[in-house]
Amino acid sequence: MKRWVSTAAAAGLVVTGLAIAGPATASGDPASGRPGNETLQRYAEDTWASLDAMTDEATGLPSDNITGDLSTAGAYTSPTNIGGYLWSTVTARDLGIISPDEARARMAATLGTLETLERNDASGMYYNWYDPATGAKLTTWPDSGDVVHPFLSTVDNGWLAASLRIVREAEPSLAGQADALYDSMDFGAFFNPEGAPGLPAGTNRGGFWEVAPPGCSVAAPMYNGSGEQAFYTCHHYDTTVSESRIATYLGIANGQIPATALYGTHRTMPPGCDWAWQEQLPTGTTLTYQGFDVWEGVYTYAGMDFVPSWGGSMFEALMPDLLVPETKWGAKSWRLNHPITVAVQKHHGLVDAEYGAWGFSPASDPFGGYAEYGVDLAGMRSDGYASDREKTDVDIDRPGCTVGTNPDPEFGDGVVTPHAAFLALPYDRSGVLENLAHLESDLGAYGPGGFFDSVAVGSGTVAERYLSLDQSMILAAIGNELTGDTLKRYFVDKEMEQRLRPAMAAQVFSSDWKARE
Repeated sequence: MKRWVSTAAAAGLVVTGLAIAGPATASGDPASGRPGNETLQRYAEDTWASLDAMTDEATGLPSDNITGDLSTAGAYTSPTNIGGYLWSTVTARDLGIISPDEARARMAATLGTLETLERNDASGMYYNWYDPATGAKLTTWPDSGDVVHPFLSTVDNGWLAASLRIVREAEPSLAGQADALYDSMDFGAFFNPEGAPGLPAGTNRGGFWEVAPPGCSVAAPMYNGSGEQAFYTCHHYDTTVSESRIATYLGIANGQIPATALYGTHRTMPPGCDWAWQEQLPTGTTLTYQGFDVWEGVYTYAGMDFVPSWGGSMFEALMPDLLVPETKWGAKSWRLNHPITVAVQKHHGLVDAEYGAWGFSPASDPFGGYAEYGVDLAGMRSDGYASDREKTDVDIDRPGCTVGTNPDPEFGDGVVTPHAAFLALPYDRSGVLENLAHLESDLGAYGPGGFFDSVAVGSGTVAERYLSLDQSMILAAIGNELTGDTLKRYFVDKEMEQRLRPAMAAQVFSSDWKARE
């Protein structure tokens, strides 16, 4: 695989807090600034090295993953991987890691390939898997030869489209190309106006196939009115705290999905014993938005009330926050919920499970393969995303409905995912830096491409692998911290703000931070 050879810019802009403080030194390190900035810059440079190593120079497409020694990349990529690489290239430029000319050339190569990739004509959406060396749509899996049934994913196309918004603002010379690609993507193709059961405001499905796949699917005319037949997933993205909300935001910003779609997802499942299968019985109240009743439910952890995600992982809650000014626009919702989510993860890792580290999300498994990690009690899923290798299932009482079978367990070999900690930077900078220093220095979870994907903190077993998605989250989080949220400024335009901000501002979560560390 060909790859770029990065060159550090001789000068650049570095930001401390919300004010530009440059210039940078020749190495890219901040010449001055808050304590920890130089460490974050080093993390960024090393993280970029992994993304550089897994990207094909000719196509500009990143692989999904690469080995810990940066020698062997995977033979497949996705729209999310491509999107993350594009915003990472912008971030690397803004941090002075690569020159503006190199960044422009990299993005131009990627956009040029995106123009040639096969996609669904009726929606403009991209398939879920391509060969990064050729751009060919995958119909067999490279590792096993298993059949791939080409799928159009709601959330994956969301992250690619989000990156095109960033490119058009960050690099004006490429705005025409980026705009043409972005404008061709119709998120109305995913939006079911009838909604999921009990959610009449309308909800996105998980995606669709062009041909009926094995297993469950729902045949329907494509929701965007194109007249084409689609075979939709049987599930909807029906929870509010989910990374999939990026697609809803984009559809609203484009006028393809009504703003009332923000009221078409569950904060928690409803209360009552009919719903006692969920992880906790919620408390809360019902509010009415533009004629739609919404149960504004919350869960509780260590005295903190919050709106949970489905699995209890950090990226479900905070990945969209990398690009969307959620805490600014959602003063009565996300501004409350995001810091509590971070506090819950920290409390679980340091106090309840006593791992000595924190940050839990799906990632490469230190023991092989890929696994979902999270804080069980912070997710709606009844069997949750566990935080340890043993997959300890916490099961508490649902008063008046069921008696918990494992309310106070002993946790095993906890698996911490560094990208989850980086997502918490805006809400606990000092705690994040301390946590990461422990992962690097004491647990050896650091290599030539930055932090390895995960580490089991009890046994010290490290997943010596880098995932493109997780590395791009890390670089975005560092970039926002050091440049005053430039990715959010690139992402947002007046049309988006006019269409999306009022609906976000109207939301009132029942989150209430009752306890602090």
